Amino acid sequence: MRQMIAIRSMMRPSIQVAGSLLVGLLLLLSATGEGLAQGGSKKLSGHLVDKACSARVSKSDDPQTAASKHTRKCALMENCKASCYGLYSDGKFYELDEKGCELAKAALEKSAKESGAVFEVEGKVDGNKIAVTSLSETK
Repeated sequence: MRQMIAIRSMMRPSIQVAGSLLVGLLLLLSATGEGLAQGGSKKLSGHLVDKACSARVSKSDDPQTAASKHTRKCALMENCKASCYGLYSDGKFYELDEKGCELAKAALEKSAKESGAVFEVEGKVDGNKIAVTSLSETK
C-alpha cells in the first residue's frame, strides 16, 4: 500500500509537467492555425510600375527611387497597361496578380499625382508575386 502511495506521489509532478506541455502545445497550434487562417496576408507599400518598364527601373542604381519617378502617364499607356503592374517596395519588385492589375489601373487613373504616388497593397505574397486582396493610394 505504501509503495502505491509513493508511486502516485512520484507520478504527480510528471503528470503536471505533461499537462503543462500539452497546454503549451495547444496554444502554439492555435496561434499557428490563426496565422494560416489569415492566409499569410501581408501589407506592402511602395510605387506601382508597369511590367513593361520594370526591367529598366530594376537596372537603375536605386530601383526604389527610379520607381518613385515613374510617371502615371507612362503607366497608363496602352502597351504599359497591357503588361500589367507590380509594386516596388523596399527595393524589391512584386508582380501583381490579375485582380491586382485591375485595382492598380483604377488607382492610377484616379490618382492626382503624376509621379511619386505611394500605394498600399495587401495580399498573399509568394516569392516575388502577390495575390492582391486590396490596393489603395496612401494620403
